[in-house]
Amino acid sequence: MAATAMRGWLAPVSPSSNTALRSLQMNSVCPRRIIRSRTSRSSILARYSRTEEFSTHSRYSMYEYRIGELPKLVEDIIQTSINTGPRGALRLAQGIQAVIGVGGEWLADVSKTINSSSTLPNEMQFGLISPLYLRKLFERMGATYIKLGQFIASAPTLFPAEYVEEFQNCFDRAPAVPFKEIEVILREDLGKPLDSVYEYIDPVPIASASIAQVHAARLKGSKEDVVIKILKPGIEDVLVADLNFIYVVARILEFLNPELRRTSLVGIIKDIKESMLEEVDFQKEAANIDAFRRYLENVGLTRQAAAPKVYWSCSTKRVLTMERLYGVPLTDLNSIKSFTSDPEMSLVTALNVWFGSLLACETFHADVHAGNLWLLRDGRIGFLDFGIVGRISPKTWAAMETFLASFSSEQYDAMAVALIDMGATEKSVDVKAFAKDLEKIFSSIKDLDTEIIVATARGPNAAAVSANVIIDERQMNALFLDVVRVSESYGLRFPREFALLMKQLLYFDRYTRLLAPTLNMLQDQRITIASNRRVRRPPFEKVTDI
Repeated sequence: MAATAMRGWLAPVSPSSNTALRSLQMNSVCPRRIIRSRTSRSSILARYSRTEEFSTHSRYSMYEYRIGELPKLVEDIIQTSINTGPRGALRLAQGIQAVIGVGGEWLADVSKTINSSSTLPNEMQFGLISPLYLRKLFERMGATYIKLGQFIASAPTLFPAEYVEEFQNCFDRAPAVPFKEIEVILREDLGKPLDSVYEYIDPVPIASASIAQVHAARLKGSKEDVVIKILKPGIEDVLVADLNFIYVVARILEFLNPELRRTSLVGIIKDIKESMLEEVDFQKEAANIDAFRRYLENVGLTRQAAAPKVYWSCSTKRVLTMERLYGVPLTDLNSIKSFTSDPEMSLVTALNVWFGSLLACETFHADVHAGNLWLLRDGRIGFLDFGIVGRISPKTWAAMETFLASFSSEQYDAMAVALIDMGATEKSVDVKAFAKDLEKIFSSIKDLDTEIIVATARGPNAAAVSANVIIDERQMNALFLDVVRVSESYGLRFPREFALLMKQLLYFDRYTRLLAPTLNMLQDQRITIASNRRVRRPPFEKVTDI
């Protein structure tokens, strides 16, 4: 049984396994009590709970409590409004327009459904707060809400499963900003003529997302190829206005219904705000890159892996100038084979570098999808885009190591204990029952399907064959959601870092299926888990270039 389960985790499977997976996702692995637990969501948010503070207020009448809190609420709203500025009124008008637009879609869909059926499907019954229409509303509202949707999608330990699943479709794509507007930002932030810094800048962006876009360039003097990541104009103002508005709404809701203080809705909003504002501060991203580069130097991995060099003299909060790395994503099998004769060893290197960073670096890369993890032309592994990083405590990682080891050996009792150690709970847990439920989930991992697409193009002299892997994000997320649901039924709540770690491991599993189908990444002697690679972290020093 162990061999079968591990082959399912690390080897390709047939497309027919989709049927079994759908059955797994529906209800086959979840006990009845787990399905019922999905209707109570306040418990998910309890890690932010301030029950002691709430109980202190409970000795007052609800009326006295609200009156006492009112001046503080008004002061908070006024101060937040001042910080927001005039942009808040504009965003409110845009928000109303978006609500009207999506509300019109909902009404039209309801009308069509009523004409063809007597009952409304679940996704329509709750109007604009249902997962489908809320996701559409977020996308219409733009950058802030798209990022908020992606936060929801990456935090199944905090949000209801239906919303986590739907917000997997919250894409971060946006039309490019005209280069003239980009030039204005570059001149303002660098404070000097652009031709004194760059020999040239390609006006056509390499990529454009909701918050930033990237242009290729070459430095003046050194002639080095670089990429410039530029924050789109007005984005920071929009983010602040939107997040302040969401914060005010949360404060009012807590005031009107003090029971919400048990979930600390305001605390969650503050966490989201901090996370999102970090992502648009490119100086913090630059610091994350430099920290990772120092980690590679400290443990002697500079010949195996790389992160782009940051040019601090032409980088600011809104502008990030980095070394341009040339390579291909780890899912481009045909190109990888032209760079190395041993793709499996390249994957082993990527795993060792990433695992080592968990404790030997200030932060770990928390978004290793194919666009951010490359095989470079010189054979090294390239780590790109450090906008999303994670920080893990030694205690959480110790439990995570036990979890991984027990998964590899199919010791589900040990796995249950590791998850209990990692999570927070206010009640005792039946370890044996928990272990049996986990076994039902992980024995079915072989049903996760990876589709490999092979394309052939014939030229005058030879046929070129390229392979790519199509990763079903819904399947990956469904697996983790099953673990969360089972754990919730036993009263367990996990830190968000657990979700980040699990998602990266699932990405690596997909690369394993394509590059090294026989590799067991949890048992292979060539792969070293993080705690065995600890090094002392040096004090932070900013690196200056050119």
